[in-house]
Amino acid sequence: MNFTFSVDGQALTQDSLLYQNAAGNRYEVTEAQYFISDVVLTSADGSQYAIKCDKSAHYVDADIPYTMTWAPEDELPAGAYSSISFVFGLAPELNVSHSYTDAPENNMSWPEVLGGGYHNMKINGRWIGEDGATHPFNLHSGRVVTAVGDAVETSFAVTLPLTQFVITKNGITDIILDMNVNRWFCSPYLFDFNYFGGSIMQNAEAQEILKANGWDVFSIISNR
Repeated sequence: MNFTFSVDGQALTQDSLLYQNAAGNRYEVTEAQYFISDVVLTSADGSQYAIKCDKSAHYVDADIPYTMTWAPEDELPAGAYSSISFVFGLAPELNVSHSYTDAPENNMSWPEVLGGGYHNMKINGRWIGEDGATHPFNLHSGRVVTAVGDAVETSFAVTLPLTQFVITKNGITDIILDMNVNRWFCSPYLFDFNYFGGSIMQNAEAQEILKANGWDVFSIISNR
């Protein structure tokens, strides 16, 4: 699996104030990081095969090239595969504090006071506010703690179709999984930095909107 970041069809350029979201916020991205977990490939006959190596999870970081490729060592049957599914973030059974002891994964720790575990995602950057000034933002997705103290997961399942994806005895075609950063801000809800501000870790409304808007953030841009 290869991982890419884009903004509406163009490769993401970091540290440049190039982008505008559906709410009209001009913004730039300085860092982009996330987990995927519980990856399952479905064959053309409907059989499902889960990826079990690497704790069934992978960390992606736009600034660390080796994380942008994942070659799990699971043995899968030869044949055609029709879809891939995964959990954005760490699945609840994997999202346990102190599971990762080394960097860079342990840098994704979610504060214990907010429920512990790990971030699903960190996208950091800056936006131009209504006052015309540049403000930092930390678009961090993770657990939401309710008023009665329950921790609610904001990870979610994704299923994407595969075309011409065939595993042979001699090799495997690549899956290229793309995250369109701009889609986090637009559908079904507008995400406006001027309303939510730059820090949302304790904002349940913002966390739920990110989860709802994630339905079309990911795509398979090609598999070869």
